Amino acid sequence: MGLSCSLIAQTFAIGTAELERWLSAALSRGGDYADLYFEYLETTSLSLDESIVKSATQGVTVGVGVRVISGERTGYAYSDDLDSERILKAARTAACIAAGPATIVETGLADVSAPSLYPVPVPAAESTLAERVALIVEADETARAEDSRVFQVQASFADSVKHVLIATSDGRLAWDRQPMARLNVMALVRDASGRVEHGYQGGGGRVGLGHFLEGGLARKYAKEAVRQALVQLGAAEAPAGEMTVVLGPGWPGILLHEAVGHGLEADFNRKQVSAFSGRVGQLVASPLCTVVDNGAMAGRRGSLNVDDEGTPSRENVLIENGVLRGYLQDRLSSQLLGAAPTGNGRRENYQHIPLPRMTNTYMLPGESDPEEIIRSVKKGLYCATFGGGQVDITSGNFVFSATESYLIEDGRLGRPVRGATLIGNGPEALKHVSMVGSDLKLDEGVGICGKEGQSVPVGVGIPTVRIDRITVGGNA
Repeated sequence: MGLSCSLIAQTFAIGTAELERWLSAALSRGGDYADLYFEYLETTSLSLDESIVKSATQGVTVGVGVRVISGERTGYAYSDDLDSERILKAARTAACIAAGPATIVETGLADVSAPSLYPVPVPAAESTLAERVALIVEADETARAEDSRVFQVQASFADSVKHVLIATSDGRLAWDRQPMARLNVMALVRDASGRVEHGYQGGGGRVGLGHFLEGGLARKYAKEAVRQALVQLGAAEAPAGEMTVVLGPGWPGILLHEAVGHGLEADFNRKQVSAFSGRVGQLVASPLCTVVDNGAMAGRRGSLNVDDEGTPSRENVLIENGVLRGYLQDRLSSQLLGAAPTGNGRRENYQHIPLPRMTNTYMLPGESDPEEIIRSVKKGLYCATFGGGQVDITSGNFVFSATESYLIEDGRLGRPVRGATLIGNGPEALKHVSMVGSDLKLDEGVGICGKEGQSVPVGVGIPTVRIDRITVGGNA
């Protein structure tokens, strides 16, 4: 992915001499490190409701953030104007905030070597508006034709292309072009009694419009949204109590992301506020569990050629056979903890400082047959997909709502139930994993992760997993 001066000039109209001048200004009051993060973002979004395109927006944002690190202190300033003097002012402002006695020897800038994980010949943002409209119209028509009980459909499509340029005081120069696209479909159904339920399906990634057209995804997502809604029409109230729970493959990995992944981000651990603080090398889960965070997967929603600090993405093993191996590091945390950056320094946009964040987080497959896992449960709950959830980082306690779940009775899936919530503790839940399926599946590409007011795209995944003890909240 080598950076060239022509690419810099084309997108941001700047050269390396200016970058070095602004970095020098950022370190003019001392400091251990400084970086510049330039961003140029093109976005398009469409939404359809009642078979009518209700909104269509396009926009461009541009800006630069300047960061200075001095010990544990961070100075940050940004500008939405790329005028040289405005950037210089932002650099001096960040310098004043982080002013400290530490100094470094600045080096010349050199290109960062990174992979090309999402080569997209024609990103969705460069296709015509008519092609996008046709996609959500097809989703609407498919859902309405699927079943007479469908009375409302909402569909949306959003895409973007982000150009980023990162220059650092330790001599790294990185450039990336990051496409993103996502299609969502929601269907509402109503039965003869007037009961209303809904189903949702969506997906995407660092792909172009062709990904959706060639894969027939508008029809696929629409049919799946209707199927989920119809399942809920026949669902009974969920039972309550401690029981065996089987997580289905794919999106249920969101529980792993929230209940375990956040607790493994380095900033929480250097501050000693995570349930996993100080536990590297210890058994924190069943020996059947190996959890990785991998930002170097081609085309995935959470993938990055380089993170927002210019560090190439990679696969990081977090938990190996139940043993905690390490944390997700950004530049600041790795410096303070004496560890290497892991490619997990991420920010929402140029207005925010980078934080250690997940990319694509999932559990590796095991050796159990998924059907055998279900047959092994005499009485329990099977969770096929999840909605929202909450987790307390310090304690590891979590609450998640299952949007599609089924009773397991005598080793068979029974009636669907609604209103099930899983209540537990992340590290404890992993200790009670007794079977891990061979069917690892990643989500369709809809994950959005929030932290400290910032949202970034992520991916999750999990194989079929049996958890022997977990509390289920329900109404039955």
